[in-house]
Amino acid sequence: MKQNIEKAPVLRRSMTANQMEMISLGGAIGVGLFMGSSSTIKWTGPSVILAYMFVGLILYIVMRALGEMIYVNPGTGSFADYAAEYVHPLAGYLAKWANVFEYIVVGMSEVVAATEYLKYWWPHTNSFIAGIIVILFLVAANLASAKAYGSLEFWFAMIKVVTIIMMIVLGLVIIFFGWGNGGHPVGLSNLWQHGGFFTGGVQGFFFSMSIIVGSYQGIELLGISAGEVANPQKAIIKSVKSVLFRILIFYVGAIFVIVTIYPWNQLSTLGSPFVSTFAKVGITAAASVINFVVLTAALSGANSGIYSSSRMLFKLAHEGDAPKFFGRVSKHVVPDAAILGISGGILLGFIVDMVASIYSKSTANLFVVVFSSSVLPGMVPWFVILLAELRFRKGNTKLMATHPFKLPLYPLTNYFAIVMLLVIVVFMFINPDTRVSVVVGAAVLVLAAAIYLIRHRRSAA
Repeated sequence: MKQNIEKAPVLRRSMTANQMEMISLGGAIGVGLFMGSSSTIKWTGPSVILAYMFVGLILYIVMRALGEMIYVNPGTGSFADYAAEYVHPLAGYLAKWANVFEYIVVGMSEVVAATEYLKYWWPHTNSFIAGIIVILFLVAANLASAKAYGSLEFWFAMIKVVTIIMMIVLGLVIIFFGWGNGGHPVGLSNLWQHGGFFTGGVQGFFFSMSIIVGSYQGIELLGISAGEVANPQKAIIKSVKSVLFRILIFYVGAIFVIVTIYPWNQLSTLGSPFVSTFAKVGITAAASVINFVVLTAALSGANSGIYSSSRMLFKLAHEGDAPKFFGRVSKHVVPDAAILGISGGILLGFIVDMVASIYSKSTANLFVVVFSSSVLPGMVPWFVILLAELRFRKGNTKLMATHPFKLPLYPLTNYFAIVMLLVIVVFMFINPDTRVSVVVGAAVLVLAAAIYLIRHRRSAA
């Protein structure tokens, strides 16, 4: 028997609009950019710049569709609520469990990446112990309060934002004035001299998009954090517009600097090209700064993931689709049991990853397999947002006449984004580096759908 969601404890609106924006930035700027860019550059070369812009267009469509619906009905876990209301209850169920699975996998990737970044300064760091300490730190931050989590994420994201801007400016100085390169401007020739601009052809271009989509996933945290922000309508419009612009600047700007400063085919396949780019041109101090920012990015991404997926697990518990235990709220008005459940999943995955790394020769290849396992489940919220907005418009024709934040070119933009996401999934299956991952993601979704159908068929009998 399903419980009434109305009886679920109400989470406190204790976050500010600025914290909400930083949560979205924290969710979307993580190891997918800093470590995943190694693979995207390898697959498509300098044209990776256009690939980030193209997926950015899809992201823009998704976020405008989400913002349109949130403006009318903000709530914790809103995109899953819209999926259940405007698409099908199964769609809402899958969106919530996909979010839980996605952020356990992403959280695991972020923790693994954080331990690798620590080795830049302390090469003999024990990865297992470092990973445990990182997980315990993030658990403590999330258990304190939504406000404490928001404050921590604000500063995590602020460090990333300021440093990436500095890195882009520094990179442009190297490219055009040669500072740090013996006074010899690097110029733009690296964009076409080493095999051309589209080095991987159409296939490599679409291969890169799987990791890029995974990198952008997390911006839909706007929908989840809307339930804990004051004055959500005003905050949503401001956040969607500013976050989209900032993410595109950070991603496209940073990638442009990387593939312009150093030949794409000579970038190290291990670790982050952000660090190796500056180390190779002799700016070791800058490399240390970048390593610091990618470390905070990894912590930030895991922090956002624990927040997001714990709220989803909390909702699932109060809807009867997860153990009731996860619906508990602490005296600090946070879903403590759900936070511990998600963190336990990240810990288990981290241990499995540590064991797997013993048998893997390439940290980068292992990262691609693990990280891309979250991409297909992570697409589920994007698909349901685009589908739900189609039905939302049809059911709210009078309201849309005066709506101040409508998705442009509806419904063509919805269909375009849906088709392109499906094309990316097809290329994930074609790519041998991501084939296993997309199969794992699909298996998780099929299993979740089967469990839903079996459980609800029994309850209807």
